[in-house]
Amino acid sequence: MINKNHISLLFLYLTLFFSCSNETKTISFENNSYENHYEADISVSIDEAIGNSEVSKIINFKIKEAIISTLSDVTKKTSLESVLEDFDAEFITFKKQFPEASHPAWELHIETEKVYQSEEIITLSINTYEFKGGAHGNDKIKFLNLNANTGEVYNLSDIVNNSDGFKALAKDHFLKSIDVDKENNQIEDYFFGKTFQLPENIGFSDDGLVFLYNVYEVASYDQGYTEFVIPFDAVESYLKVE
Repeated sequence: MINKNHISLLFLYLTLFFSCSNETKTISFENNSYENHYEADISVSIDEAIGNSEVSKIINFKIKEAIISTLSDVTKKTSLESVLEDFDAEFITFKKQFPEASHPAWELHIETEKVYQSEEIITLSINTYEFKGGAHGNDKIKFLNLNANTGEVYNLSDIVNNSDGFKALAKDHFLKSIDVDKENNQIEDYFFGKTFQLPENIGFSDDGLVFLYNVYEVASYDQGYTEFVIPFDAVESYLKVE
């Protein structure tokens, strides 16, 4: 005779087993610094996924790949370490050729920050600053949106639908953020005579969807970064992931 208590216990065990198996594992991050003796002023502090899972490996590769893509003259580089070494070697060569122009030292600073994480998406902010002499250095911010379950990079089309409606919503919030009526501002003044354009950097934060224009992407260098946020309750109807 079959014991009903055994059946109940077996059913409970199987239910818990499959529930745990199907549960999305949350990726954890730690911040790591790359320390070495460089003659140039170089600092690196980046977030990296913990563990040896395939997803963690893909995430860490994509983070370094994205960092390299923001830097100048590294189109053929695949290793962050080699980028740092080449930057330092280039500065050493420059010092030998132009000793009177080698001060202050060249600078390369890289920093990342995890700004959002859910079961579907992870957003990191990548901040880079390069200085090779001249009036000022070049600083840039890049948002990296990653699939939390595969580690692959999300494109904008993977994140939003109804692109025309989404762009119109973004334009409305952009106009509010710059206050076009103030000091006779016109939207064309920000886009070098063109109509409104979405920024290259759109990422998630706890407050909503962040839109960020880097220096020179809109207006002049003196304008600096241009940034605004659309709260989730206003933009969620356009989002495929959240």
